[in-house]
Amino acid sequence: MDSSNDRDAAGLQAYADELRTTFMRLQSEGTELHAKARALQVTEKSRDGLVNATVGSRGELIRLDLDPRIYRHPDARTLADTITETVQRAGEKVREQLLELFSPLIPAEQMQAHLDGDLETVMAQLADQMGGRR
Repeated sequence: MDSSNDRDAAGLQAYADELRTTFMRLQSEGTELHAKARALQVTEKSRDGLVNATVGSRGELIRLDLDPRIYRHPDARTLADTITETVQRAGEKVREQLLELFSPLIPAEQMQAHLDGDLETVMAQLADQMGGRR
């Protein structure tokens, strides 16, 4: 067995140990983290203060409050843009909170790829980890 095989075996062993530790932590902390993640909500106020949007942990709109002053200057396009931008900012903040919540167990870049639904990146990260590259 040459030194490159020894390095490969040592890298795989280290990765297996890390996976085992992460799995044990997920088992003990996962249910609580999952409950916290599902309960996350972020409310964001528009820059003009006339729109409040609350989104849940998946970025879904939970509540939308419009200040009655929006009717003083009716402009449907501006209102739609304001709502969209406010909901998007709330969604970005909830994603940041999710990354922070799971950071003790899942590296931020890996969690980000999961949240983005980027299977290619997730698989590449796993392959790198299994190959001893990070």
